[in-house]
Amino acid sequence: VQLQASGGGLVQAGWSLRLSCAASGMIFSINAMNWYRQAPGKQRELVAGITKGGTTNYADSVKGRFTISGDDAKKTVYLQMNSLEPEDTAVYYCNARSLRLNNYWGQGTVVTVFS
Repeated sequence: VQLQASGGGLVQAGWSLRLSCAASGMIFSINAMNWYRQAPGKQRELVAGITKGGTTNYADSVKGRFTISGDDAKKTVYLQMNSLEPEDTAVYYCNARSLRLNNYWGQGTVVTVFS
């Protein structure tokens, strides 16, 4: 499985960004797609996830502001990020997890939010 993340950028607090993660390869084995982020000096944390069945979950810090969604036809998962805060500044990573709990990672995309 190969993952290509895109959509990061430099934005002002309160603005929005949409991250995309395009999957290719043996995607039939994928059971869930997730977005993680890692801020400078901090551990990588789960931001949002979506299962093959469409069930979503979010970190408390982004609930009500971020929305994860998937487009099966485009084999792409999105993370719509609204009302961005400086605390959202991080490298965002796309993750795919198979039924056998294998993890696949895309390259990071940088999100920088300034006040």
